[in-house]
Amino acid sequence: NPFDDSIDELLRGFFVRPVAFEGTPKAAQAIRIDVREDENAYTVHAEIPGVKKDEIHVNIDNEQVAISAETRNEREVKEGERVLRAERHYGKVYRAFVLGQAVDQEKAVARYADGVLELTLPKKAAASSKRLTIN
Repeated sequence: NPFDDSIDELLRGFFVRPVAFEGTPKAAQAIRIDVREDENAYTVHAEIPGVKKDEIHVNIDNEQVAISAETRNEREVKEGERVLRAERHYGKVYRAFVLGQAVDQEKAVARYADGVLELTLPKKAAASSKRLTIN
């Protein structure tokens, strides 16, 4: 908007900010995932930075996988300090998705390192169909 730009130019210099930041803070980011498949299992990599592993929860229900985590922003303000801007968030993040085949929950493995959750989700053996003979 040209009007907004001209007002910004006019007011620039009148109000001096101690620290300038470009842009606006983003809302809590969703969990970003990559899912790979081979004939035996699915491998999921989920980015969940800044979270302790005991704050991550993974639920598997047949072919549906749900990942949730609680992020905390411990704010410690020392005497004589003031916070100029706080963009780190706290709250819950959640992501759910459906895979093409049921997962063997007993053999599923989860590892968390360097902000990335890795899930190895073995596929459940497909139930073989049986043809019934009618008597």
